[in-house]
Amino acid sequence: MGLSATQKIVARHCGRDSVAVGETVTVKVDLAMSNDMTSPLAVKQFRSAGATKVFDPDKICIVAGRHMPFRDEAFGKAVGLVGEWCRDQGIKSFFANMEGMDHALVPDLGLIRPGMLVCNADSHTCTYGALGAWGLPMGSTDMAYIYAFGETWVRVPETIRVRYNGKPAKYVTSKDYVLATERALTVDGARYKTIEFSGPALDALSVDERFTISNMGIEMGAKTSFMAPDQKVKDYLAARTTVPYEAVYSDEDAEFERTVDIDVSALEPVVAKPHSPDNVVPVSELKGIRVTQVCIGTCTNGRIIDLQQALEVLRGRKVAAGVRLIVTPATNIIMREAERLGLIDEFRALGATINPPGCGPCAGWHQGVLAEGDVCVATHNRNFPGRMGSPKAQVYLSSPYVAAATAVAGEIASPKAVLS
Repeated sequence: MGLSATQKIVARHCGRDSVAVGETVTVKVDLAMSNDMTSPLAVKQFRSAGATKVFDPDKICIVAGRHMPFRDEAFGKAVGLVGEWCRDQGIKSFFANMEGMDHALVPDLGLIRPGMLVCNADSHTCTYGALGAWGLPMGSTDMAYIYAFGETWVRVPETIRVRYNGKPAKYVTSKDYVLATERALTVDGARYKTIEFSGPALDALSVDERFTISNMGIEMGAKTSFMAPDQKVKDYLAARTTVPYEAVYSDEDAEFERTVDIDVSALEPVVAKPHSPDNVVPVSELKGIRVTQVCIGTCTNGRIIDLQQALEVLRGRKVAAGVRLIVTPATNIIMREAERLGLIDEFRALGATINPPGCGPCAGWHQGVLAEGDVCVATHNRNFPGRMGSPKAQVYLSSPYVAAATAVAGEIASPKAVLS
């Protein structure tokens, strides 16, 4: 029996030819990361354990700007102390100057490559699977240990294969693919598994579109996401790095726990209703639900293609009265490109609020937090009670097309209904 990509990556990082599913092994880490929320605790634990030097300053990256500008003095002070620690440790990859979301920034900087094992103190580390890497989410205390020793333990997970087949209709996007997968697997269906996304309908997507899918593997309970790197990935990396890498692929006779086939040609745009990402229905079933806020952006759908898709619907129209439209590009790289292309000016002309790059209101910290009674359609990855503010607010998850159509209609709407 052949090996899955997961088994091969884990084996490579524990110095063996192969590992068995269910085995617990110690693996070396290629890149260790944390952010402005998780770094302060990781550094505190590093010091309290008596550690004095990191295992390799060139293999540590801290992106501490995802919530900038900071909402209070305590937050700013904590990140300032992390910056001092990075300087003391010789860590050059410290980003705390409005660079934005780590999950979009670090791939764009060429720091994620196929075959890597990356640990990050954040749940959406699975995003890096779109590049054929193995991204493991960690707690801050675990990350303190990794910063000191450059290794961690892992139980080799089973792999669930998801195959996307068919050709999508107009306005069906990768966000609809992954929400349909959420519906099929549920928020518990891939607990501590690798989800290996594949199929001809996935191959047709750009790398930026694939990030949306890999990002939401954690919403199905997955340990991580993985996609076999193809020529599009190689071209993406060639524009960003000259560091060599060795891609990893599942063997043709690899054993998968199960295979889930999704025919995307049968999909219409879908929406996840409150209060779970797997509470997914066709947008056509939600007519008449009035909204107060629409959010486009974050690490799930805050890239150029997402802004362009939203403007396909918004261009030449008006945002409905009583609706706040908030746009949050994922990184400053994306923000600058959106400005160069004129996208930001178009959003501003519509009356949209343009947030600094980063998380924006997704985690309920600032820049669009919801109050009791608010109803929001967002291109984010989670809609749990209280995720974006008040637990009595309602959050629906959708693609940029549906979010934009909703902003125009003032109620949850299909892009076809707005554009007809």
